[in-house]
Amino acid sequence: MNSFDLVVFIIFVALIFDYINGFHDAANSIATVVSTRVLTPGVAVVWAAVFNFLAAYLLGTGVAATVGSGFVNVHLVTPWVLLAGLVGAILWDIFTWFLALPTSSSHALIGGYAGAAFAKAGFAGLVAGKWGITLAFIVLSPLIGLVAAYLLSVAVYWSFRKFTPSRMDRHFRRYQLVSAAFFSCAHGTNDAQKTMGIITAVLVAGGLQKDFHVPSWVIAASSAAIGLGTMSGGWRIVRTMGTRLTRLQPRGGFCAETGAAISILFATWLGLPVSSTHAIAGAIVGVGSIQRTRAVRWHVASGIVTAWILTIPAAAVVAALVYSVIRLCIPGV
Repeated sequence: MNSFDLVVFIIFVALIFDYINGFHDAANSIATVVSTRVLTPGVAVVWAAVFNFLAAYLLGTGVAATVGSGFVNVHLVTPWVLLAGLVGAILWDIFTWFLALPTSSSHALIGGYAGAAFAKAGFAGLVAGKWGITLAFIVLSPLIGLVAAYLLSVAVYWSFRKFTPSRMDRHFRRYQLVSAAFFSCAHGTNDAQKTMGIITAVLVAGGLQKDFHVPSWVIAASSAAIGLGTMSGGWRIVRTMGTRLTRLQPRGGFCAETGAAISILFATWLGLPVSSTHAIAGAIVGVGSIQRTRAVRWHVASGIVTAWILTIPAAAVVAALVYSVIRLCIPGV
């Protein structure tokens, strides 16, 4: 396989990851609006996919640049490293989807990329870059989502204090369409950029681009792939996110989606790859806890958090093993 064919193949694998990202994270985009019965599952995934696709054009490509060069030494990256990183992330995503765990595709990609770079060059393959603040946002992202959703819930209950719950929910069944679109935009603009970063890094590593800038065709392809993945749905995880953490009404769904979107857009503004899974899970817990803390099924939440902690190192180990196998099969890689 010549270098050009290898680059084309890796771009294809990257788009498969982007599709799986949308498939895996569809639960984040639609779980609340489906669990509140505002939209049927079929309509919800189309609604989310449309805004996933449109979102990538709204807030630039700062996250793509971070993913492409903020975690590993780009001077040591080869197309084979990128391929191993993608395969590691894909395998971890499929494994956690099978277990119905809403883990972070973002952190799987970061972990896989870093694991493959480490397998090639040891610690020299990594850079301090954005590691510190990205790891901090594993904690900060759900906390911001939780606090934002909790405060929104307080404001909603106070503003509609003279309404009966059924009358309030008649209003919020309409409002949740807006909040679902808002959250899908936030999800799309952050998540699609991660694949843009990897594809651009492949173009640079393969010698098809001199510097790191994201071509317009990469933006379009990545946006389309994540949108199509979302349309395919991730029904195993929808149940975990939409009903097992806590029970939601339309007013709660509105607050959860809006709170999570605020958390994701803040990270996107900082140019950080953040987990939409973390943000929406924190926001759902925030909405549930305003009723009473026992309304949140904490054993489910603790299992999700455990998976979050494992994602980066697990994907890194898988990617490192993949790179080791590639090196054994293809000497001199």
